[in-house]
Amino acid sequence: MKSPGSASSSLRIVVVNPATPVAEENEAAAEQARRSAALRIGLLECGYDLVASLPADVFLAERISQLQPDMIIVDSASSARDILEHIVIATSSARRPIVLFTEDDAPASMDAALDAGVSAYIVAGLQAERVKPVLDVALARFRREQKLLDELAGTRQKLVERKLVDRAKGLLMARYRLSEDQAYQRLRSMAMNKNMKLDEIAQRLIDVEDLLG
Repeated sequence: MKSPGSASSSLRIVVVNPATPVAEENEAAAEQARRSAALRIGLLECGYDLVASLPADVFLAERISQLQPDMIIVDSASSARDILEHIVIATSSARRPIVLFTEDDAPASMDAALDAGVSAYIVAGLQAERVKPVLDVALARFRREQKLLDELAGTRQKLVERKLVDRAKGLLMARYRLSEDQAYQRLRSMAMNKNMKLDEIAQRLIDVEDLLG
């Protein structure tokens, strides 16, 4: 999968529609067909790479995993809760922008969709000419959220590393009656001699201490 930050026209997109039961053609099916056509026209006119149009069935997660699209567009006139459940499973190990076009304006549905990771929730807005601006906004929001998540993950990792180093310093201070600065310098020297990162040597010291009791 290419980075979601790459040029919009090169995005590989999968469209997900409600699973259509085998039944006679009816007004709802005709409306869904109209929506699908408008979406396809909007994507093709803007030069997007429409990889596949998939039904929201039990095989959806597997198909998305195989195709590895850069973006997922959900086209569901009514509630998309079941579709989103499948997509959440399919994207649990690799986040990507999700755009939902729907006619469902219920606040509860919108909240559930955003909680599920939808980048753009568009009500009554599926016209071919609106597709590109909507996708551009969804990409911008996704990149911003991903940056914040990466920064948060980095902050948490640094906190974990600091706690390891502080605990290892405490062990050295207690065992060798060192000052905090002396313990830190010894820990740093050990890391350099072993060609290891500071938190790695700290973890090794802690592991040995736990093993010895």
